Amino acid sequence: MKTFKLVTLPGDGIGSEVVEGALRILEAACERHNIKLEISEHLFGGAAIDELGTPVTDETLEACKAADAVLLGAVGGEKWDHLTGADRPESGLLRLRSELGVFANFRPVKVYPELAHASSLKEEVISGVDILIVRELTGGIYFGQPRVTDLEAEDPFAYDTMRYHRSEVVRVAEKAFQAAALRDGRVCSVDKANVLGSSRFWRDTVVEFAKSHSDISLTHMLVDNCAMQLVRDPKQFDVVLTSNLFGDILSDEAAMLTGSIGMLPSASLGNGPGLFEPVHGSAPDIAGQNKANPLATIASVALLCRYSFDMEDAAVEIEKSIESALAEGYRTGDIYTGQTGEELVGTEEMCQQVLKALDATPQQQIAD
Repeated sequence: MKTFKLVTLPGDGIGSEVVEGALRILEAACERHNIKLEISEHLFGGAAIDELGTPVTDETLEACKAADAVLLGAVGGEKWDHLTGADRPESGLLRLRSELGVFANFRPVKVYPELAHASSLKEEVISGVDILIVRELTGGIYFGQPRVTDLEAEDPFAYDTMRYHRSEVVRVAEKAFQAAALRDGRVCSVDKANVLGSSRFWRDTVVEFAKSHSDISLTHMLVDNCAMQLVRDPKQFDVVLTSNLFGDILSDEAAMLTGSIGMLPSASLGNGPGLFEPVHGSAPDIAGQNKANPLATIASVALLCRYSFDMEDAAVEIEKSIESALAEGYRTGDIYTGQTGEELVGTEEMCQQVLKALDATPQQQIAD
């Protein structure tokens, strides 16, 4: 029996609820394939600040580095909004990403047929949307130096630095092109090359990289145009490659194509353990009320199976189980529209329905 080490970081707000539910589905999927999990849980984010005085401890980071994968819930909330700099919960997430070296963030944006009417956009615009946003995750303006805030100056100011090295652009481009080769073979690189020097450098580097990948169709789009095109004609996109800041913004916009940000999973990949988390935040206003949508986290553990455990069969089974639960009409509040056949359920029942569907899903035989 093969064994994988998994670290869970429930974090804050609804994080513990969605991680607990998704973990049950992951354990069931692993059991079906004779896989043993060794799971350790650690405080992270605001919860770690309250108990340990820091958003992430060195011990937690070492445990994550020694694991095969890390499953994260959510971090932050109004309780910690008064904190600044390295004391904020979000700084722990940035440090975790940096130390794990997860430089490529995959954010699949898939519109399930059953939820095409749940989006604020017209059904005919979004039906069939299947986009993969590949966001550079450990460089750019979130990590660039210098970064300065001077409140003592005659006219106070602050600035951050958007910096990219060629190697950083090349390695994330390689991930995007590899993903595109398994999809429709199209990459749209998004930048702001008409204004920013860092974006012109990004574009030139991607163009040069693409010369050795003639099987992939490469196009370019300015980020403001991309933001418009995502809501005008999202089906034009296959793989979207972009920088840290632009990817953060565009993927949240794209989440609403699916009907709710509660539907969007993510996988952060590098050369070591992968980090898997839903795109949504900690939603402290509904924490502990059995209202959170767990499907983004459940879909994230499917990505975990695919990218960290090399269990494509289990990944497909989990994804089919999500589809089955939605086809049966089960909806959490964020995707409930009151249409005939829909049943409003809480976090726990949605997890139970996905687990029930998984039990009924035939084991997949994925060819190597």
